[in-house]
Amino acid sequence: MAESYFNYFTEIEEHFQRARGTGLFLLSPLDWALIETWKNAGIPLEAVLRGIEAAFEKWRSRTSRARIQTVNSLAYCAQAVMLEAQAIAENAPVARKPTKAPFEIDAVREFVARNAASLCQAGHEDLARSLEALPLDTLYHDLEQLEQRLTSIEEKLIARLRASASEETLFEARRALDLDLKPYRGKMTADQLMMLEKQFLERRLLESAKLPRLSLFYL
Repeated sequence: MAESYFNYFTEIEEHFQRARGTGLFLLSPLDWALIETWKNAGIPLEAVLRGIEAAFEKWRSRTSRARIQTVNSLAYCAQAVMLEAQAIAENAPVARKPTKAPFEIDAVREFVARNAASLCQAGHEDLARSLEALPLDTLYHDLEQLEQRLTSIEEKLIARLRASASEETLFEARRALDLDLKPYRGKMTADQLMMLEKQFLERRLLESAKLPRLSLFYL
């Protein structure tokens, strides 16, 4: 379970590629932001995978004339994913047993050290020190708490980048999102669209600054 949890992004990417059935297909920035929105909303991996299957089954059931356009974004599956998440949530919760960490402590140390070096090089020495000060030997046995600590530092970093970004940078990011999302807006609620815009903008700011994601999902 823990291994699947921390492979959230790659599992979804590979499942979408298989469901699409056209070989290698690179997800767009919109797709990655959508996956992160699901992750942060606590949507179970199982719900996303089942939603992808359901969306493609519906698409394939259409007449060939209605299937002229190929599914080119995970956003096409958004409604189906939320329906599957609701179905799972309505079932009685199952207590999770402790599971072994999906990666070795040395890999975690290297990941954190590499990200601290990147932050320091970019002038965020205080955040780099916060990373270096994390008691990894202790937190390794409580990955949920470690993930929370990493997320807290990343949120501070993103807040700085947003505050220093020019109006033009923010405008271009929102325009890119609007263009990519236009065919799929009807499949999402206003709250989902707001969360997606937030994640898309955050990814764009970090990529523009050439700074890493600090979450263990990117280990």
